[in-house]
Amino acid sequence: MNALRPKPNSRGRVVFVGAGPGAADLVTVRGARVIAEADIVIWASSLVHPGIVAGARPDALVIDSASASLEDLEPVLVRARDEGLLVARVHTGDPSIYGATAEQRDQCDRLGLAYDTVPGISAYSATAARCDVEITVPEVSQSFVLTRLEGGRTPMPDRETVAGFAAHGATMAIYLSAARHRQLQQALLDGGYPPGTPCLVGYRVTWEDELILRCELAELSATMRERKLWKHTIVMVGPALAPGPIAARSHLYHPGFRHEFRQAEPGAQAQLRSQGAVGIASNTGTDEP
Repeated sequence: MNALRPKPNSRGRVVFVGAGPGAADLVTVRGARVIAEADIVIWASSLVHPGIVAGARPDALVIDSASASLEDLEPVLVRARDEGLLVARVHTGDPSIYGATAEQRDQCDRLGLAYDTVPGISAYSATAARCDVEITVPEVSQSFVLTRLEGGRTPMPDRETVAGFAAHGATMAIYLSAARHRQLQQALLDGGYPPGTPCLVGYRVTWEDELILRCELAELSATMRERKLWKHTIVMVGPALAPGPIAARSHLYHPGFRHEFRQAEPGAQAQLRSQGAVGIASNTGTDEP
């Protein structure tokens, strides 16, 4: 290993950095700074765009963890602890979502390493942005479910099923389930989404070979099978994802809605009241949209 510069009076630190969905310029400013300052950068080439770690110091130790287990990386963390080094542990998307970071924090606790986390843009928000859609549309969907299809290699809690979540009719993002697209489609239908519910299918969103498809739920499995989308794919489903004008606008920028920074226009306020809006006159400190 390289002879990295020791930091006396320090026990080392690990920073879990969200790399974002792919494109190198979608990592946060803070995340890029941590990578640039780190003595050791650990990243998985199977998931993270190489441009994300291109800004590492020339003398930094850069480790590709694509084929490594948690135990394989422990000697590196022990060294960081003993020599007082900064480790950038780079994760695709946001480290808090299917990032296996909880077990890594347990490892750091056991080794006596401090740690913190820099959030990142997840595939669901990148997909919504690339398609210019809003996940939460007034009077259509005000909730968002992020999940994966049950029955895979990672056990799911008994009460967490795609069909169960689908019953709410909210916007849903499904990760790590592309290989079982037929089962996924059926679970979404069984849960109550109509066959015509709009879906977005995002493959390697914001990478150079990005592919984003729109289809109805009834066509989801066939669409994914035709394009051979088995991995690196996110599925989003819900009525809020439909293209075209929205049925109802939010109160946030409505001239009839009063809050602590803006007075309501009387005519517009009367219009809101006629539509059954609640709290438009007395709610002076809200961020209610």
